[in-house]
Amino acid sequence: MRFHGALTVDDDLEACCRGVAAEVRQGLGTAPIDLVVAFATADFGSELDRLPVLLHEQLGCRTLIGCTGQTLIGGGRVVGEEPAVAVLAAHLPGVQLDAVVLGNADLPSPDAPPAAWHERLPAAVAPRRGMVVLCEPFHSDVRALLAGLDYGWPGLPKLGGIASGSRHPEGHVLFAGRNAHRQGAVVLSIAGNAVVDPVVSQGCRPIGRPGRVTKADRNRLVAVDDQPARRFVEQQLATLDPGDLELARQGPLFLGIASDPFADHDAAAGDFLVRNIFGLDASSGHLLVGDHLSTGRQVQLHLRDRDSSERDLQLRLHRAQPAAAAGALLFRCLGREGRDHRRFAAAAPDVPLVGCHCNGEIGPVGTTTHLHGYTASFALFRPLAAHGR
Repeated sequence: MRFHGALTVDDDLEACCRGVAAEVRQGLGTAPIDLVVAFATADFGSELDRLPVLLHEQLGCRTLIGCTGQTLIGGGRVVGEEPAVAVLAAHLPGVQLDAVVLGNADLPSPDAPPAAWHERLPAAVAPRRGMVVLCEPFHSDVRALLAGLDYGWPGLPKLGGIASGSRHPEGHVLFAGRNAHRQGAVVLSIAGNAVVDPVVSQGCRPIGRPGRVTKADRNRLVAVDDQPARRFVEQQLATLDPGDLELARQGPLFLGIASDPFADHDAAAGDFLVRNIFGLDASSGHLLVGDHLSTGRQVQLHLRDRDSSERDLQLRLHRAQPAAAAGALLFRCLGREGRDHRRFAAAAPDVPLVGCHCNGEIGPVGTTTHLHGYTASFALFRPLAAHGR
């Protein structure tokens, strides 16, 4: 298993494709290229329809996926506000790769069994190890897709992001095979001699104490520990030191929802799914949250700042041991602060990393795949034998 990353900046799309292809060939030599993950800025407009064919002609790759990104990551650089193409290419012996394009009409009914989802992907001759999911933001029902993929393949790591770079419904592009798509989602299944390790850094830290939801109505937090939600928030803010209190006042403030609904102990910092707090209903005292809530679930207020984001990522990278990976993808929020690619390079200086800034990031918290914001979601690729399995 070998990876090589490349990034080229040029006003001409063909020149960009030639540039990244030359770098890849220099890095991988004559080895067959089994996978190319390509990211391109939206500056190329309708020319992007040609990108998959150009890269296939240059590299002769077996499988190609990708999408547009407002900012690209590759070769130790971050490039935005100018036309560019970045690719992560790989030689993957013993790995089965299957890329499919799914529109909303292709998604099985929520009442359908897992077999209905299995039919959407080619049969795997070896165990599936992970998935990369790329979506466009205007037409794709991302939450339904992720819920269905989790239902069909529970526990399988699924990582990816939402294409970015355009304000127009048809301005984002997904790549699959030799084709470009303006709607839907691309799902890459990885099976066989590979391991896909997720690293998801939401970049928040808990404040105050946790409590349990005792009453909720969809995305309205009504009561925590049998007291009004507003009272719970006021109590937590009253415990903060002046620095954290000022951060909370400046905002934004977030609510962490424990990933394990059955946990009978206090969740650790990384076990919370972090969601936006949209506001406080002054008339009712209910907290309006960016996700549906259920009674009995543990919750805790969270703060985000640049330092906490970097500390959180550093801790997660340390646990994941990225230096043992062969290659990595990064899906990073457009609004996230910090230099995640530099943190990764410091932890794994010899591992190729390519990615883009996204309109939303996909990755697991606990055993469930979620759509995130302000998050850095990494997919680390390793050979199965090196993982000790």
